[in-house]
Amino acid sequence: MNPVEVVQGDSPVILGLPHTGTWLPDEIRARLNPRGQVLADTDWHIHRLYDGLLPGATTVRATFHRYVIDANRGPDDASLYPGQNTTGLVPLTDFDGEPIWTEEPTAQEIADRKAGFHAPYHAALAAEIARVKARHGVAILYDCHSIRSVIPFLFPGVLPDFNIGTNSGASCDQRIEAATFELCAATGRSHVLNGRFKGGWTTRHYGQPGQGVHAIQMELAQVTHLATEAPPFAYDEQKAEALRVTLKAILERLAALAPELRA
Repeated sequence: MNPVEVVQGDSPVILGLPHTGTWLPDEIRARLNPRGQVLADTDWHIHRLYDGLLPGATTVRATFHRYVIDANRGPDDASLYPGQNTTGLVPLTDFDGEPIWTEEPTAQEIADRKAGFHAPYHAALAAEIARVKARHGVAILYDCHSIRSVIPFLFPGVLPDFNIGTNSGASCDQRIEAATFELCAATGRSHVLNGRFKGGWTTRHYGQPGQGVHAIQMELAQVTHLATEAPPFAYDEQKAEALRVTLKAILERLAALAPELRA
């Protein structure tokens, strides 16, 4: 299994998809406990949700599951949210804080996973950013995510439907942030900018607006497009189609902004 799938397009927008993969090597799957084998922390159906919304958008998708290694964490495994509960580069627990392994990965195994999965994903993403920037003079990385709307281990209460992360404004031009926020607000759905999720390592690492690379993360509450946030995590066509209208408008607006953002 190739750890990364790339579909090249001619748009200035790149869709990052680090958490939609469900593939695990047999030897890794066998060491997950029954709870871990449910793969509950997948960004379920996100690649389907965004499919075809912006013709010409490049997509970079990790095929492996985040329990193999998390493509949206830094290779140094530094916490993205110091002082708050979170999961690491190779998660030892699920989002509820419960163990997922019968035998935890060793340091050597983690190093092997970095080389075999994490590095190829980011090499592909970096290459596409460079290609798109060379073509357009600017690249806009839109990192696509979803998460259950109620996870007491990670955050109190109910998560807003739209969670926009720009590393507190540092990862993209203010016009990208404002346009995304405006379109989310216009739906009447709950939304927040740089709330619990300010953007993962991908957003923080690649977002260099002064260099013509802009990055923004969208974390969607899964209630917006799933029939249930529990197994079998089924896609809800009616919910999804309503949501896709807004997501399409966001991606189209970002693509239209690109000429104004050339460094």
